Amino acid sequence: MPVPDWLVPAFQRSVVAAGATASPTQVTQAANRLIECWTAPDRHYHSIGHLVDLLQRVDELQQEAAKPHLIRLAAWYHGAIFDAEERAATARLGENEAASAEFARTELTALGLDDAKVAIVASLVQGLERHSPAALDTDAAVLSDADLAVLAADPQRYKVYTAQVREEYQKIPELEYLETRQRILKRLMSRDRIYVSPLARGWERQARENVAGELARLDRDIAKAAAA
Repeated sequence: MPVPDWLVPAFQRSVVAAGATASPTQVTQAANRLIECWTAPDRHYHSIGHLVDLLQRVDELQQEAAKPHLIRLAAWYHGAIFDAEERAATARLGENEAASAEFARTELTALGLDDAKVAIVASLVQGLERHSPAALDTDAAVLSDADLAVLAADPQRYKVYTAQVREEYQKIPELEYLETRQRILKRLMSRDRIYVSPLARGWERQARENVAGELARLDRDIAKAAAA
């Protein structure tokens, strides 16, 4: 999707709300560096569209947030560093949260945010590695739930999502991909709740239906791939 006109101003507002002392030009340059990350050609799901969706989901849940501007900054940075091949080597699929958190530290410090706020953003980014926020950490819960909102999409959108994720990891052998995806989804389904924040709990039923359907397909596909 094209980059929406409102995206850079939205980043600017979040950075200013967080106390940035950098010039408007420096803030715009930081936003453009992030957009360059999110629009890389090897991104199919973890793209500018995902960033836009995530920011909009954060807006839906912001009533439960203590520091919504910091959550939005964490949303911007959470997938800044992404390497499908590197992640495959660790038997995990997803953004590189550790590297993205470090990138956030460097960039936000340069924009003049104080150390405490930089640490909060980096912690929020790092926390998405497991999507298991502490019960009392409402900001981490909002970000985690917003990031997992796609699981509760309508079935057609969920189908597109799974196809985009597979395309993103197209260099991973089929059986390795299927088994890794299966492990991730089973771990999610084993939880008492996928979504932690009260406003997101209405998504639970649809998410579990979508994930259960995908797991059934994965079982069939793994059997076929193993036989082949």
